[in-house]
Amino acid sequence: MPTLPKEIMTLLARFAPLFSARTWGYVPALVVGGILTPKRRQVSTALRALGLAQVPWFQNFHRVLNRATWSPLAGSRILLGLLVRTFVPEGPLLVALDDTLERRRGAHIAAKGIYRDPVRSSQSHFVKASGLRWLCLMLLVPIPWVGRVWALPFLTVLAPSERYHTTRGLRHKTLLDWARQMVLLLRRWYPTRALVVVADNTYAALDFLARCGQAPVQATMVTRLRLDAALYAPPPPYDPHRRGRPRLRGARLPTLAQVLADPATEWTPLCVAGWYGGTARQVEIHSGTAVW
Repeated sequence: MPTLPKEIMTLLARFAPLFSARTWGYVPALVVGGILTPKRRQVSTALRALGLAQVPWFQNFHRVLNRATWSPLAGSRILLGLLVRTFVPEGPLLVALDDTLERRRGAHIAAKGIYRDPVRSSQSHFVKASGLRWLCLMLLVPIPWVGRVWALPFLTVLAPSERYHTTRGLRHKTLLDWARQMVLLLRRWYPTRALVVVADNTYAALDFLARCGQAPVQATMVTRLRLDAALYAPPPPYDPHRRGRPRLRGARLPTLAQVLADPATEWTPLCVAGWYGGTARQVEIHSGTAVW
């Protein structure tokens, strides 16, 4: 076994209680080998990066992932704790929520499904791909030596296809169900910190946003609305002399598509620093408050 630097072992020692003493002897080498691997992070490539490709007991490294008993969820909590103490010891926790497709095919991959390929598809061209859909929660922090915000993943959940649950007689959990449980889990880990979750328009669903904004989650959701979303003015002040249920919304407002096409819309110039490539970009915005 290679001798790893003391600084690395001190950091990895936080995860030692998750494993048995026998299994832990192989974990640091797998972690460091995975970091040094330039291509696909497999056990064989990790061992090759450390010069252990010819060891006769290479199967012990594979058993860490396919036989050893340890909790990835507990490891996720330890990892998040290290990230929070290092980058955001105080203030709100800004996290990103996104799903990704791992292209996998084969008869032994039971949880695979047919999904839209986000890389090869466009607005006018729809491409499907077979694979595993993973939902990832990432901590958004500014990295001082990079000069921009990085998304550091700390919790990844497999969201199986509907056919996977149907063939096994299980209740299907949608992508939004998994996302709500992940945000709720984050709230249980940090009950006193303010949570701000950033996601794309996949998660712009009324039921999902309502559940995340109420107790026990109470997180602020930032997402992109549909251009044809029905928007309304805030409800008028409550009148105790008025009979009936209080109003939940005001007058109907123009949709985002109508606001975009209206020549009377007032646009405010804004400079966005830290754009792609470290450049600044001039944009124009129009903001307002509405009830969806």
